[in-house]
Amino acid sequence: MKLYNSLTHTRDEFVTHEPGKVTMYTCGPTVYHFAHIGNLRSYIMEDVLEKYLSYAGYDVKRAMNITDVGHLSSDGDTGEDKMLKGAKREHKTVMEIAQYYTDAFFADCAKLNIKIPEIVVPATSYVDHFIEMVEKLIADGYAYEAGGNIYFDTSKLDEYYVFNKQNQEDLAVGVREGVEEDGNKRNKCDFVLWFTKSKFDDQELKWDSPWGVGYPGWHIECSAISLNTLGEYLDLHCGGIDNAFPHHTNEIAQSEAYLGHKWCSQWFHVLHLNTNDGKMSKSKGEFLTVSLLEEKGYDPLVYRFFCLQSHYRKSLVFSWEGLDNARVSYDKLIDRIASLVPGGEVNEAACEKQLKAFADAMDNDLNTAMAVTALYDVLKAKISDADKLWLFERFDSVLSVGLLDAAAKKREALAREKAEAEAAAAAERAEAMKDPFVAEIYAAIDERAAAKKAKNFARADEIRAELLAKGVTLIDTPQGTTYKIGE
Repeated sequence: MKLYNSLTHTRDEFVTHEPGKVTMYTCGPTVYHFAHIGNLRSYIMEDVLEKYLSYAGYDVKRAMNITDVGHLSSDGDTGEDKMLKGAKREHKTVMEIAQYYTDAFFADCAKLNIKIPEIVVPATSYVDHFIEMVEKLIADGYAYEAGGNIYFDTSKLDEYYVFNKQNQEDLAVGVREGVEEDGNKRNKCDFVLWFTKSKFDDQELKWDSPWGVGYPGWHIECSAISLNTLGEYLDLHCGGIDNAFPHHTNEIAQSEAYLGHKWCSQWFHVLHLNTNDGKMSKSKGEFLTVSLLEEKGYDPLVYRFFCLQSHYRKSLVFSWEGLDNARVSYDKLIDRIASLVPGGEVNEAACEKQLKAFADAMDNDLNTAMAVTALYDVLKAKISDADKLWLFERFDSVLSVGLLDAAAKKREALAREKAEAEAAAAAERAEAMKDPFVAEIYAAIDERAAAKKAKNFARADEIRAELLAKGVTLIDTPQGTTYKIGE
């Protein structure tokens, strides 16, 4: 399998520290508001990656943080804590806000068939680990105290800008919401490991530390959580592209300074979901959520299908027209799968071509668009319905767009509609047969059907001719035989 590595800027062969096992870390949400569907695009693609690694035979251990403290409204260690901002907006405590939006995030994940990682750690539960890590960074000469805060000293590194070779004079490169000058920093690109009350006196969540009462910086949480749950060698770190700088850059700096060796070998970044007006942002007022999609009548899995039709390393433009097109394609695919007849023996050997096509697509830098094409190729393949349904089950264990469940519901709906139509037809026939002439017609139709079943086509033709002589024309349809009296 080859994956694009943001660290090397090349498609690298995926190699793990321990053969057959993957340690995988996902940057989780800052739970001060609902996740918008741009955020969720990253989680969808990370979910596909984890599921494909399991499909390919890896034993995957995955962890994710929940940022419920420490993430400021600017990536430059300035502004207001996003959690405090959310609490003020809704007149609740920070922890009430955190719990509410954590639950909302998990609910959105369930609707999108996103598997929750086996390890989920709220930042507030790991403060002791953050303090221990900061203490060691100070002791090893990588951090310093200034103005009551603890800063990481980037001048001690051989290289800081590991993802992009930014101009060292321009700290604002890659920062989403600008950078204000912090006079406490020795170097422009130094970042805060621990804030004290000297800077945020109104902070609701505070902890005792060797440097005074305060709270952790945003970046330290992911390093400490990853190191304590997944070990000192991380195989795969995931997140949205906007996390690459400064968040992931700072994670690498502090983690490798703490460990004294290389930390994570593979970095997986998902590009933005944009609208025609630009990048999605919660700061722009109304934003698109899963709940809004549902209110407008869209199944959330249609949005997942929409995302899968584009490559994760390409910016994806969202529009309602685009989502409508995805819904049409999704519904047609479900209709075709629903037409397959369940049951029968599966011939796995006959499915090798389709299995290889799917694996080739996913091994090629997680090319989900080609994997979706592989679904359609299954429908065209000259294999049994049982084989096709088995393949769809296999592929959808990775793509997770609910193919078989939706097809089963469609099949049940069609069967229900057929039964209702047959019942209505039977009632109509029973009512009509109160007329002796109509009863005679139906008796003839039944006799003709029996003759055709017995391959007595001569008698069937005679019955048709006899009825025609009485002014009754028989009309054969896929649903059965009807009749017309007169012209």
